[in-house]
Amino acid sequence: MSARRRVAVLSAALLVAGLAGCSADEDELQQWMEQQRREVKPNVPPLVPPKKFTPEPYATAEGVEPFSAQKLTVAIKQEARQPSSLLAGEMNRRREPLEAFPLDSMTMVGSVAKEGRPQALLRVDNLLYQVKVGDYMGQNYGRVTRITETEVALREIVQDAAGEWIERMTTLQLQEQQGRAR
Repeated sequence: MSARRRVAVLSAALLVAGLAGCSADEDELQQWMEQQRREVKPNVPPLVPPKKFTPEPYATAEGVEPFSAQKLTVAIKQEARQPSSLLAGEMNRRREPLEAFPLDSMTMVGSVAKEGRPQALLRVDNLLYQVKVGDYMGQNYGRVTRITETEVALREIVQDAAGEWIERMTTLQLQEQQGRAR
């Protein structure tokens, strides 16, 4: 017999002996697992039953709609009647044309000086408006406080998170034209 053949036969014999030894270990492992299954008892606490839910009917016809414009108007008028209110002076004046538009729909396109006083040029709905210090614009009682070559500063009256009326300063920046030949 050649040396190669002897090595192959010897390898096969060792493999068979190794597999026989593994099967004995496997039987022992199976017995240990069965014993553990019998001895270990799971301890699962019982689930707490859910609380009973009692639905409440929603009666929309009986109450006042919380988002109605009428309710907001009444609240603003009540606030304006108080002498210390910021709205008191705002409710008794005539509205100006630019108060019909939100600030984000306005674009500052330039500024000019008339009789030494600065005025801003604003584009709203493809129309050009001139505003000066003291004019009103926007839907939050915005009053122009300062005009420079690049911005319009204004004071607005808005409600804070607690429902109190406060003053807020905001600006409208000059917007450069895009796509024009120079």
